[in-house]
Amino acid sequence: MATTTNWNAKRRRQYEHIKDSLRERGKSNDLAEEIAARTVNKERARHDESRTASRSSTEDISSGRRGGLRSHRGEGGRTRAQLYNEAREHGIKGRSRMTKEQLARALAQRTGR
Repeated sequence: MATTTNWNAKRRRQYEHIKDSLRERGKSNDLAEEIAARTVNKERARHDESRTASRSSTEDISSGRRGGLRSHRGEGGRTRAQLYNEAREHGIKGRSRMTKEQLARALAQRTGR
């Protein structure tokens, strides 16, 4: 289970709800835990409940809104901002001019995913 020591009761309930929903949709337990923990941590960052927060956590649309926007199309994957941040971490050149698809392709080539 994810580290939940700094989470309040509301965030623990949110984590369990998200994890259970993902398990019902056929995700593995490990993946469901990871997605639930990331979602709760992002919400904590957006509401100033965590010590640190990435720009994409605080400036991106909320995970609930993004899920609602993508729900009719299936999984939409990572946002362009998330891909850009990962490309920066991997030192990919020309990333600021890349589209979401180009960033995803460049990261796949770099990381082998």
